[in-house]
This record gives sequence, C-alpha cells and structure tokens, in this order.
Amino acid sequence: MPAADGQGADGGLGLAFEHGTEPALVIDPAADLVVDVNPRGAALLGYERQALRGTRASALHPGQLPALIVFSQAALLKRSYWTHALMPRHAEGHLLKLEYSASALPNGASTWLLVTMQDIEARQRRLIDREADLFMRSGIAEWQRAERFFQDIERENRLILRAAGEGIYGVNAEGITTFVNPAAERMLGWSAAEIVGRDMHATVHHSHADGRHYPHEHCPIYAAFRDGSVHKVDSEVFWRKDGAPLFVEYTSTPIRDGGQPIGAVIVFRDITLRREAEEKLRTALAEVDSLRERLERENEYLKEEIRSETRHRGLIGRSAAIQTIASQIELVAPTGATVLITGESGTGKGLVARAIHEASPRAARPLIRVNCAAVPRELFESEFFGHAKGAFTGAVRDRIGRFELADGGTLFLDEVGEIPLELQGKLLRVIQEKQFERVGEERTREVDVRIIAATNRSLKDDVRAGRFREDLYWRLDVFPIETPPLRERPGDIAVLAQHALDEVTRRLNLPQLGLTAADLDKLAGYGWPGNVREIENVMERAAILAANGRLRIELPASGADDARQAPAQPGPHAGILTESARRRRDRDNILRALEAAGGKVFGEDGAASLLEIAPTTLISRMKALGVKRPGAAPAPSTASGGPPPPLRG
Repeated sequence: MPAADGQGADGGLGLAFEHGTEPALVIDPAADLVVDVNPRGAALLGYERQALRGTRASALHPGQLPALIVFSQAALLKRSYWTHALMPRHAEGHLLKLEYSASALPNGASTWLLVTMQDIEARQRRLIDREADLFMRSGIAEWQRAERFFQDIERENRLILRAAGEGIYGVNAEGITTFVNPAAERMLGWSAAEIVGRDMHATVHHSHADGRHYPHEHCPIYAAFRDGSVHKVDSEVFWRKDGAPLFVEYTSTPIRDGGQPIGAVIVFRDITLRREAEEKLRTALAEVDSLRERLERENEYLKEEIRSETRHRGLIGRSAAIQTIASQIELVAPTGATVLITGESGTGKGLVARAIHEASPRAARPLIRVNCAAVPRELFESEFFGHAKGAFTGAVRDRIGRFELADGGTLFLDEVGEIPLELQGKLLRVIQEKQFERVGEERTREVDVRIIAATNRSLKDDVRAGRFREDLYWRLDVFPIETPPLRERPGDIAVLAQHALDEVTRRLNLPQLGLTAADLDKLAGYGWPGNVREIENVMERAAILAANGRLRIELPASGADDARQAPAQPGPHAGILTESARRRRDRDNILRALEAAGGKVFGEDGAASLLEIAPTTLISRMKALGVKRPGAAPAPSTASGGPPPPLRG
C-alpha cells in the first residue's frame, strides 16, 4: 500500500495535504482502507497518524457501512460529494458529528477519495461570531436595527415565558437571577421582584432533600455555564419560600456570547405527584417482593415438612388415653391459647400440634415447626426473628424468620427446652408483646402467632436447675397436654401396627400384608421404648423382610424395654425380666382382668375392654398362655411347654 508521502510526490497532495487548514483523510474505497490522514485530521480524530494509516475505513465508522458505501459511490460517480450522515469514532470512543466533503483522486488504475472533515458545531459557532462581527462593523444604524430586532425577540420571548406552563428562570455567570416567569413564581412562592438579583442557588437550591448542604460547585445548573454543556436532572428538590420542598426535574442550558457561556436558562417541572405515584409503586413492589419471598419461604418450609412429617397424619388408637387427648384438642383448638405438649420421644407430640392447628381458626395459615434441638446456638435468633442483609458474615440478603413466616398461623416449638437461656427473654417478649426486631435491623415488627410448644424433658426440673426461665415456663404451660407412652396403652399396639403396615406397603409398592395372632402377641409382649416411631420402623423392616406373604417381625431383646417400668433390682442386670417372668406377669394380668369382669371376655365391661385390647387378641393371648376363664377346668400353661386346651365361648 503506498503511503500519502509517495502520493504527494506523484499525485499532487504534498504540502497542501500536509499543512492544509482543514482536517483531511485519503480513503481507498475499493480496498476499504484509510491511506493517510493529515496532522489536523489525526488531531480531530484523536489518533496517532501512523495508527490510522492502513486502518479499515469501515472500522472508523462502526455500524455505518451502508452509509459509507453510499457516500463513496456517490463521490466516485459525481467526482465530489458531501454528507452529514457519517460519524467517525474518536479515539476516546465517542462519535464525532462532522460534515464530510469528498473529491475523487485518481491513482493509477484505481480512484481514491480525498475527504475533508469539518466540525459542524464549531462551524455554527464561527457563523454566529461572524454575524456578530458584521454587526459591529456595520455602524450605528446596523446596531439600532439589531437592537430593534432583539427587542422584538425579547418581547416575543416574554410572551412565551408568561404562557409557558413550566417554571423558567435565568442566571448569569455568577449565579445571580436575571429573570423568572410567572409559572416559576407560582411554584416557588417567590415574586420576580423578590428573587431577581439574588443568588438563585442559595435561595431555592441550597440543600438536598435530606437536609444536607448542597455546595455551589456541585450544582448541575451552575455547571452548564462553566462547561458549556446542557445538564438534565430527573429528580431533585427546590425549596419554596415557605420552606416546603418542591420535587422537580429540570434542564439547564448554557447561554453563549461570542462563543463563551455567560449564564444559563433553567426550565423545571413539578414532579411531586409523579414522585408520590412512583413511591407508592415502589412500596407496592416492595410489598409484592416481600410477599413473594414469604411465599417462597413458606413453600420451601412446607416441602420440608412434607418430607419430614410422620407417615400418618391422624391420631391412631382407641384407648382411653387417645380419647382424652382428642377431647383436649377439641377444647383448646378454637381458643388460641398457648399449649405445652409433653411426652417421650415418638409419642406423637407433633401430630397433636398439627391436629390443634388444623382444628383452629388459623388452619388456613401455615403451621411452622422449629426443631429447637437442631438449630445451632449462634443461629437461634436469626432462625426465630430473621436478619437484615449484612447483619453478620454470610448474611448476603434479608431473611424472614420463623415468627414472621408463621404470622397469622401457628408456631410449633418442638423440643422447646433446648432454647438457649439468653434467648428465652426475647421469646417471652414476642409471646407477651407480639413484637420483635430482625437481627441487624432497628425496625420493630408486629406479629400475630399462636404458640404450641413440645418437650420430652421436665421443664419444671429445668426451671429449678436455672436452665429455663420460670416466667417463660408459665407463659407456655397455659394448657398442658401429655402424650402417654405406648407401653401405657397396649390396646393401641395392634391398630398402630396394622396402620403402619398398610402405609409402608402402599409407599414401597409391596403386596398387601396382614398381621397374624402370633404377630400381635409378639408385638404386645414388647415394651416399645421408641413408642409409635419404633413400631413404624419395626413394621417397615418386617414388610421388607416378608416372605411368602408372611411378615418377619424382629424385635430387640424384650427385657430392654421393661427396664423402663420395672422396679430397680440390685446387681449388674437389675430391671431385666426373663421370658418366663414376662409370661408369668402377662398371665397374672389377664387373670386379674377376667376376675374383675366375672369371666366375661367381650363387651364394654369385658376383660378385653379393661385391658384396652381387642377381644380376639385377648383370646389369642389366653390360648398362648394357657389361661382359662375363672370357674373353668384348669389347663396346663404353655410356659411349661405343653399345648393349651381349646378355648370355648
């Protein structure tokens, strides 16, 4: 590619190109290349001259290839052409608004284009300055004509200013007010006589909306006549004469004289109503976001509950203890009173809490469960009350706590005795005052939550030991409900076992299985230290191990449970019953029930009802243990190994 220096020797560019007053480019349109640029052209575009040589002309005009092709073809066809459509990219990245004038430049077999570039805005300023210069040279008559011209313009401008709905005022280069239109007077509360001649910034623009001082040097209005650029601000505050804020949007346009800014014209509009509408919209959107986050948290929580809840939702059993609990639920559910559920692990405290919630007026809102034993000590407050973004390391966003999540519903505090002592006071405050603050936030929030607590510990003992606040204990123990262990309601074992078996066969897609009398006897003879949870596990294991339609029930050593209820015995194996001792105990218990019922097995006052077991279960056990009704012929006990006689009636 030949350089422009060579072209100057052969094609006539030479010194005229190098030292010309107009910025110029030489372009090879066929090769899409910048052949050369003169020093003024390089300065206008902001590049080093050498960097532009060999650059693609289309790269200098990003996104303007069609316009560049049209301009080049027109210049080649007409031998000269001009356009305002092309805007080259300055080295700093912005586009320049220039006028291109091109003339064809033969170069052997091809034709180049010599393109001169003129800054349109600079040319317009020169034209204005030229007109002013002509006026000055034309003498007094011309000045008088110009004065009349400007008087006419001023008169027209005054009419326009008075009719305009926007506020308009002018300031000089010192920030002193030069004129104010009636709309500005109405909006600001100042008359033109009061405000003209005063420092406008110090009068109406002296402070930010929050009361902070607004320095002159930071004001975009004054910046307009300092840098000569138009400044537009979407939202700021002007201060009325009565001290009230006026939220406005404005444009500050510089006024020039001889190319130099001498002041600015400010056009402003009251946006108070729009701002109020936007603020309401922001508030509404914030509420929507809050509700969306809350619903997401509720959905996440409910999914977790579905995964973790026990396999049956209702209270299963026919024993007097279960009927008592059902009656207590019916009494307390509609009241909204705080409930404290006590009992061993696996006795169904969570089911009782759910039953209370579902029978209450709050059933349409969620039941939120907190397993207090599973929450790390340092996260209790955040778990209960939530936290603000940045409250501690790892708090990357606002988080809703369980109390807020349960608003309008029920909060179930499982294993409430595990709550740290230092947090119990805050829990007491929420229960009493129904108010709390998120961690890292000063805003007090109100909440309407019903509290149901559960524990497998003695909270009274914890109070005496100083591990639990006494005032909190009395707040929780408004309506106590105790869930009895399974060993105290043996009559429910068969019902619970069959229910658990039905559930597991359905869930695991296993063939339908049933319990035999021998299975029921085996289950009834066990102490169930794990209560209902244990019986569900045993039945699931038995269903998996079943063969040929028969369950394979595997139980731990039977004496391990009876140690929970048998009186302590001296020695290393205290409290353990042998199999023969257990059979004797069960046999004696059945005989006492038969004697109390007058030998009657069936019916409400029969021995089966007294034992809280099904009559068929009692008959099966009597056969296994060789028990006869009082008055019948004695039969040898199967404890000695002989077969029992047939049972009649």
